[in-house]
Amino acid sequence: MKSARQIAFEALLKVHRDGAYSNLAVDSLFKENPELDERDRAFVCNLVYGTLDRLILIDYNLGLYLNQPVRKLKPELHTILRMGTYQLLFMDKVPSRAAVNESVNLAKVNKSSFAASLVNAVLRRVADNGLRLPEAAEDDPDYLAIKYSCPEWIISLWINAYGFDNAIALAEKALEAPPLVIRANTTKISADELIWKLAEEGVVSEKTDLAQDALILKGPCAVEELLAYKDGLFHAQDIASQICCKALDPQEGETVFDLCSAPGGKAFTIAETMNNTGTVRAFDIYQSRVELIKSGAERLGLNNVYTYLSDASIFNENYGLADRVLCDVPCSGLGIIRRKPEIRFKSRSDIDNLPDLQYRILCNATRYLKDGGRLVYSTCTLNPKENSEVCDRFLAEHPNFSRVSLFPDLPRYGDEDGYLTLMPHIHSTDGFFVAAFCKDGGKK
Repeated sequence: MKSARQIAFEALLKVHRDGAYSNLAVDSLFKENPELDERDRAFVCNLVYGTLDRLILIDYNLGLYLNQPVRKLKPELHTILRMGTYQLLFMDKVPSRAAVNESVNLAKVNKSSFAASLVNAVLRRVADNGLRLPEAAEDDPDYLAIKYSCPEWIISLWINAYGFDNAIALAEKALEAPPLVIRANTTKISADELIWKLAEEGVVSEKTDLAQDALILKGPCAVEELLAYKDGLFHAQDIASQICCKALDPQEGETVFDLCSAPGGKAFTIAETMNNTGTVRAFDIYQSRVELIKSGAERLGLNNVYTYLSDASIFNENYGLADRVLCDVPCSGLGIIRRKPEIRFKSRSDIDNLPDLQYRILCNATRYLKDGGRLVYSTCTLNPKENSEVCDRFLAEHPNFSRVSLFPDLPRYGDEDGYLTLMPHIHSTDGFFVAAFCKDGGKK
């Protein structure tokens, strides 16, 4: 039986060496090691996601005690040192002796026995000296990048876009564990009834004012193991995504297109809002993700959801027209770093071409929309080039569309431009952007 630290090591190594997504790496290892109990699973998650959250700060501290740049370390050794440093600096319940000794043991059995003494020496110095930060002005982007383990280019982007205070708040929130939010399948159960169903399984949940059918689960929970989940009584979905679906305002009996649908959460919420009537066409460019949408709809008992393998940037006249179209486009994901911490290690060049793709999808969406229909554009990123600038260009080049005002009672981050930008420190949601448009001045 593998230890929790060994499993955490394997997950982090996959992320570091192979570029794997952390959540997929962890889920895969949990399935391969079903004997892990809830306590060990929680420890693995804390160690994996915590290490990734603090990676820049961890590497800075490691670099103080190494004779070579950390980037030149072999992946196995680098991963072990990172894990040990995280335990020493941020896991108060782990004794220093255990963190050091277990790291040395990991080195001996994971192609790093040659460096066992190095692991011991470096981690003992980390333990003795505690957390270190560079000597620099506290508003210096390079200092902030290390302190918050957020690359300088992201810090600077947020400062320029949203102001210094909001940028720091975003960086701080990116280090916190995200809330676990679900949406009641209102074709089967109300949110109030679901609270009691979950309580019968030992899960505490509470409602939120931001989305009437949403519940926030308290404490760690293996959602897919719950009977309520297996019975199709809910699906996991952050409040921001539920607000996005509300912006689309789907009505019973209508036809709705979700152009970039996988894994399907928005399509499910739309279908449930329509009370399982009408038609929800859910599209994705990858067959495996189309199957994911299909299986989710089947579990929830939503027979008005139809799935298609399709490129959202290319028009297909065979799909017909829709009353409402949702474009939740591919994006840089800077609003969900706390859910997928490896996103922070993208380079600026990785996202340079995204606005053009996003704009093509948005323009293509107009060809599916009936006169008087509503079009919603959304991302899970906090980057004006992918958000407001795409929408401003769209309005300038499509005079037959007008902007729809969204949720005026929701607080804004400051001098916002009329669209809706959701921020973790203001709305307690994922970072998210939503804009709604009406074609030919019709119904709003």
